[in-house]
Amino acid sequence: MTSYPARFDIRGRSALQLGAAMSGGLLSAEEVAERTFAAIAACEDQAIFTLLTADRARAEAHAAARRLREGRPASLLDGVPIVWKDLFDLEGVTTTAGSRLMEADPAAGKDASVVARLKGAGMVCIGRANMTEFAYSGIGLNPHYGTPRNPHGRGEARVPGGSSSGSAVAVARGLAPVAIGTDTGGSVRIPAAFNGIIGYKASTDRYPMDGVFALSPTLDTLGIFARTIEDVVVVDAAMCGFAAPDLRKEPIDGLRVIVPTNVVFDDCQAAVARNFEAALARLEKAGAVIERGPMAVFDEILALSSRHGTIVAAEAYAAHKTRVEGPEAARIDRRVAKRIALAHAMPMVDYIALLQARSRLIRQTGRFLAGRCVVAMPTVAHTAPSIDALEADDELFARINMKTLRNTMLGNFLGWCGVSFPTGMDEAGLPTALLLSGAPQTDERLLSLSLAAQSIVQESAD
Repeated sequence: MTSYPARFDIRGRSALQLGAAMSGGLLSAEEVAERTFAAIAACEDQAIFTLLTADRARAEAHAAARRLREGRPASLLDGVPIVWKDLFDLEGVTTTAGSRLMEADPAAGKDASVVARLKGAGMVCIGRANMTEFAYSGIGLNPHYGTPRNPHGRGEARVPGGSSSGSAVAVARGLAPVAIGTDTGGSVRIPAAFNGIIGYKASTDRYPMDGVFALSPTLDTLGIFARTIEDVVVVDAAMCGFAAPDLRKEPIDGLRVIVPTNVVFDDCQAAVARNFEAALARLEKAGAVIERGPMAVFDEILALSSRHGTIVAAEAYAAHKTRVEGPEAARIDRRVAKRIALAHAMPMVDYIALLQARSRLIRQTGRFLAGRCVVAMPTVAHTAPSIDALEADDELFARINMKTLRNTMLGNFLGWCGVSFPTGMDEAGLPTALLLSGAPQTDERLLSLSLAAQSIVQESAD
């Protein structure tokens, strides 16, 4: 195999940068795959992946290299490595959902639809990333495969965010330019925020969900981790089945940015609020129109949850009832098992009331957010907490988990799409983030605006 310049460091490169380097003959797809596996092997954190698909990756990289040599690339992403959360079916291997209970299940007979689409675009499957067991936490701890460590901060190890923990850490550490996760209550946007990278949550039903292990069929969506919005746009197009994106950067001038004054700033860490306000000021300087005020719908969602419970709790319990109430419960993460079991007494009438309220509120906010309008808030009200502190205290874990999920879960309930951007660091060197959200099915507009917003929001975050 031809040797390519060692001085071209692939770590930390964007997907489009790697694609251009391979297309230009600077290095081959095979070289990129081998260097990726070497970087993973050398990484101090060996809890990022639950499975490496080396044989598959080498075969896909070989095919990509041949296409590129012949001048017929499958897409701009041909030969680019990708990591999948351990919820996506990969042909020939078992989907374990971050759980030892699933390891004896039959292997998947075929790739999940979105996996097949990105394979068709030439992307090279490196493996599956670690996650919270059954995707049921915003923190990212996993007692079975280990907890991926947040690469930021000084001193004690910090949580990666969940549930797509390994996916975010793989991108943040430069081990892959792109990773795909799922988001039911914040599981893409939260780990993106904690790890200082871009996290895009799509609207419900934007992508096919077959072959993706479900937590809550009503709320589950997919999302993309990357270092740039440009990468997100290209990967999103491929996941939608398009050969290339058809988006253009949309100017910020005249954009309505609604900043809620209720719920989302409660008990907000000073550095998070400070960096959020600085980013907002830069957006306003670029021509955005900032509108501050309470969003009554947020208070209503919290009241509904207090009165009826949650949709995700009901659907997670339905999916895992036999596991958490049987002998297998002792083999499940105690925090996950306890949280799932809490929904055992939730009446069907409450679940139906939540579904009906959700439909009503989606219609209501959709009208409110019509046109060039987004909602801006801190992605999470705090930076990544200590792993050891949460491992030692289950009550503290429960409180911090709910606070971590508080802002992002509002968007899932309302069907919003969203992009989390890094905004800077706190005093301990931990990332803070800003979330821009759009009404359901306005993903193209949000991504177009994000192409312009990225450099403004992240002006001092790098």
